[in-house]
Amino acid sequence: MGNINLDTDFYENEDPIWNPALLTIPVPGIRRMVNLAADMDDVIHLSIGQPDFKPPDHVIQAGVDALKAGQTGYTMDAGLPELLEALAEYYSKRYGRPLSPENLMITTGATEAIYLALTATSAPGREFIIPDPSFMLYGPLIRMNGGTVKSIATRPENNHQLDPQEVIDAMGPNTFAVVLNSPSNPTGTIYPRETIEAIVEEAAYRGIHVISDEVYDHLIYDGREYPSVLSCCSDLDHVMVVSSFSKTFSMAGMRVGWMIGSQGAIKKLRRYHMFTTTVANTPCQWAGVAALRGSNQFIDSMVEEYQQRRDRLVELVEQTPHLTGYRPEGAFYLFPSLPEGVDSANVALKMLRETGVCTISGDTFGEAGKSALRISYSTSLEQIEEAFERIIPWMKKQNFS
Repeated sequence: MGNINLDTDFYENEDPIWNPALLTIPVPGIRRMVNLAADMDDVIHLSIGQPDFKPPDHVIQAGVDALKAGQTGYTMDAGLPELLEALAEYYSKRYGRPLSPENLMITTGATEAIYLALTATSAPGREFIIPDPSFMLYGPLIRMNGGTVKSIATRPENNHQLDPQEVIDAMGPNTFAVVLNSPSNPTGTIYPRETIEAIVEEAAYRGIHVISDEVYDHLIYDGREYPSVLSCCSDLDHVMVVSSFSKTFSMAGMRVGWMIGSQGAIKKLRRYHMFTTTVANTPCQWAGVAALRGSNQFIDSMVEEYQQRRDRLVELVEQTPHLTGYRPEGAFYLFPSLPEGVDSANVALKMLRETGVCTISGDTFGEAGKSALRISYSTSLEQIEEAFERIIPWMKKQNFS
């Protein structure tokens, strides 16, 4: 490979062979840190955004049974009929609104669903409102297709809650959609029902779409009720909701997600889906059926464990000089602030090299995160404790003035 830098050359090379739209895709901060950590010994990862639990045994067995039964061909483009039916029943019961299989499409993870939703709707002259910080996928996909992004900054002193009035005030004649992510990656913030309802109602009135990324919709703590966009909208005409099995059943590598929307939107996106990944993994779709038909014991146990980790992490951040935290309500992330003006990318890199603890710099997720770190607690409590045994004394030595 010579001296090619795989982290930068593909993204920043202006060779005419590449579509110039690729220049809108930044070098992923998560990938950069994980790649650097891969060449080091004794690294503790507070960086990875995937569960450390094994999927339920009956889910694994369903996938194995499907393989043994020869269920390895293509499904229909919308997805395995049994999975579509199971999802429609599951969401209808959970949110008390009737859904049919025609309201759903199975995708290769939630990532493909987000890709389809944003690239199929983004175009020159269309503006998308996005919280800042937010998951790094949204902005580049919009810009690749000529759309523009209007960011609404959230503030650590407000636990990164989204102010619905700020979102409404930002709506204009060119606004096509609002992108929501609750619980949020990277902040773990859950938007309350009144926030979701205010945004959804105003968007519907103005003919603006709401695209809601709800992949962490089961990782909810302190006995809270989860306010999905599905439970806050009168109809699905301007709503698209994305989720997957990745976080809920620890099936991240099995790559099964879905899109929920109006039957008209799903019909259009099915055609687009056929020209991207065609269908999702067939045996793993059968595993998904088993996940939905089984009990919630796995989810309940996982949430209980995450809540214990969350509580301990909040305590440890409070004990750490130069870090200011809060109490996230969902997902498995905390986004503590560094002193104002401190470059989190430099801090994360230096901390990795000097302590062997890998975190993700906040600028990966937007301008508002330049002085923050994303810490994932999707690792064991023992690993979290050991990480802060390194971080706290290291932070005591830092002078950020």
